[in-house]
Amino acid sequence: MLIAFGVLAASFIVMWLVFAFWRVRSEIKRRAAGEPPLTSRRAVIWRDPGPAESLDLAAGPGGSDRTPVPPFQFIEEHVSGTFPCVSVRDARGHVWRVKWGHEVHTEVFAARLAWAAGYFVEVNYFVPSGTILVGSTIQRAREYIAEDGSFQNARFELDEPGVVKHFDEHSWAWDDNPFVGTPELNGLKIVMMLLSNWDNKDVRDVARGSNTAIFEYRMDRDVREARYLIIDWGAALGTWGSNPLSRGRWDCAAYAAQNDQFVLGMEGDRVLWGYKGQRTADAVSDISRGDVQWLYGYLGRVTDEQLAAGLRASGGTESEIADFTKAIRARIERLREITVSEPARS
Repeated sequence: MLIAFGVLAASFIVMWLVFAFWRVRSEIKRRAAGEPPLTSRRAVIWRDPGPAESLDLAAGPGGSDRTPVPPFQFIEEHVSGTFPCVSVRDARGHVWRVKWGHEVHTEVFAARLAWAAGYFVEVNYFVPSGTILVGSTIQRAREYIAEDGSFQNARFELDEPGVVKHFDEHSWAWDDNPFVGTPELNGLKIVMMLLSNWDNKDVRDVARGSNTAIFEYRMDRDVREARYLIIDWGAALGTWGSNPLSRGRWDCAAYAAQNDQFVLGMEGDRVLWGYKGQRTADAVSDISRGDVQWLYGYLGRVTDEQLAAGLRASGGTESEIADFTKAIRARIERLREITVSEPARS
C-alpha cells in the first residue's frame, strides 16, 4: 500500500515538474516575442451566423464552391506537428494543407459546429480518397501516401491568400484578450466544452504549441479586421479529463458517457461544468445563465439533420453519425434546460 502511494506521489511530482518547466519556457518565449504586431482597427471573435437552421454543415464555411478539386500537385512537406502534413495545389489553384491521422474527422466536424454558432474557423474539408502528384521525396507522409500518390481519409485545410496570420507567440490567451467577460468569448468556451475539446492550450503554452491564433483580414482598402479563433479542434468528441492518458477523440461511446457531466448544475447565476482540459479553470469559470441563453439562441437552432450532414461530410460512418447526433443533441438540450430553469433565490 505504501509502495503504491509512493509511486503515485512520485508520478504526480514528476508531472508537476514537467508542466512547470513548459510554463516557464513558454513565458520566456512569449516575452521575447513581444506583443502581436497587429495593424487592424477592430478585433472580433464572433459574427452573426444568421438563421443557423439554414446553414449547410455539409459544405461548411467554405461552401460547396471551394471544395478541393483534383489533380493535387505536391508543393512541400511540413516536418513539424504531431501528424504528417503536406501542402498541395488543386485544379482551381487553391493551396491546401493536407493532414492525416485520427484527428481528421474531428477537426472537420468540430469546425463546422463552431462556425454554425458564429465563430471564426479555418476552411476545411474531409477528402475520403485521391491522388497527390508527388514530385519529390516525402518522409513522414509516406505512411499515408502510396508510391502511386494515392491516399485515403485526409483533411484539407485552405491556405487563404492575403491573410496575415499570427500564431504561437503572437496568439492570444483565454484570460487576456479584448473579449474577456463577454457572451461571445464565454460562448466559445461553451462550444469547446460541448465538443469535449480538451486541448485548449493558448499563448501561455507556446512552448508546447498554442491552439489559438489571430488572423487579420483586409475588409477595405484601409481597414483590417483581427479575428480571434481556435485553430485546432482535433482533440474533441471523445473523453476530456485531467489525466492525459484518459483523454480521447472521435469516440462516440466515450463522448456520450460524459453527457451527465457536461453541466453539473447552478451556483446562483453561474453555471457549473464538469469539463477538464489543458486549462480547466479558464474554460469553466464565470459563465452565466445569460451567456448560455445567448449562445443557445444560435446553436439551439441547428437541427439533427444538419448535425448528421456535418458528421457525414466529416467521414463518419452511419452508426457514428447516429450516435454522435444523439449525444450532441443531448448536450444542446442541456443548454436549453438552463435557459428555461428558474434562477436560484437568494
